[in-house]
Amino acid sequence: MLILAATPIGNIGDASPRLRKTLGEATAIACEDTRVLRQLCSALEIELGAKLYSLHEHNERDKLTQLLRIAQEQDLVLVSDAGMPTISDPGYILVREAAAAGIEVSIIPGPSAVLSALAISGLPTDSFSFLGFLPRKSGERRAMFENHRLDRQTLAFFESPHRIHDALVDALEVLGAREAAVARELTKKFEEVARGRLDELVAWSETQPKGELVLLIAGAQAEELDYPTLAAKALLLTERGMSLKDASTTISELVGGSKKEIYDHALRLRA
Repeated sequence: MLILAATPIGNIGDASPRLRKTLGEATAIACEDTRVLRQLCSALEIELGAKLYSLHEHNERDKLTQLLRIAQEQDLVLVSDAGMPTISDPGYILVREAAAAGIEVSIIPGPSAVLSALAISGLPTDSFSFLGFLPRKSGERRAMFENHRLDRQTLAFFESPHRIHDALVDALEVLGAREAAVARELTKKFEEVARGRLDELVAWSETQPKGELVLLIAGAQAEELDYPTLAAKALLLTERGMSLKDASTTISELVGGSKKEIYDHALRLRA
């Protein structure tokens, strides 16, 4: 069996009794950094008896055959340095291939930075998109924001302290002064959530905030929707054999807005 185990994202007190028991009894653990895992177990006063296997973004494919064989023969625990394995951390390929091989995959739920940040952000939580780490280069960041400019759901990203100011500047340029939040150092001593419009957060970020950061941005409002662009996307779907009515409904369900408006704009573009 492959067991995914969430670890604390900051506060050691968030380690569940089930996590403690599993780590203490494990005979095989795949971890992002063996030193970090040993530090966690020391803090939890766990006597670690498991054989450790390093699993990170650079060796996951190389380790795949070995780890699958272990999971077929015994329980293999998978942990990342902090939070839920596979969520912007190694493990996705291992989980996918384990499931494909008929290996049982189980979960020990626990802390997640993105869900924690979303919950306390004050932004809508009924629908959201987690898009991982923002690109390092400004042009690529702006392209990402542009690609999601019409999305109605809350957008969530990871970002580093030394790039958060530039990322907020780019977001403001592309998305305008939307409501947003930056969650910093969640569950730790200096936990902070900065809330406000993107222009206000640009000013806040000039203080060069430190720590682990999650950026959340409100989705597009109805008045921001660019119906000609949505109509053009609907027409692209019709080129693949979909009716215009169904294409308009599909686009409406994906990004919001009136399917009738999308349909009517598409008819005008066709004319």
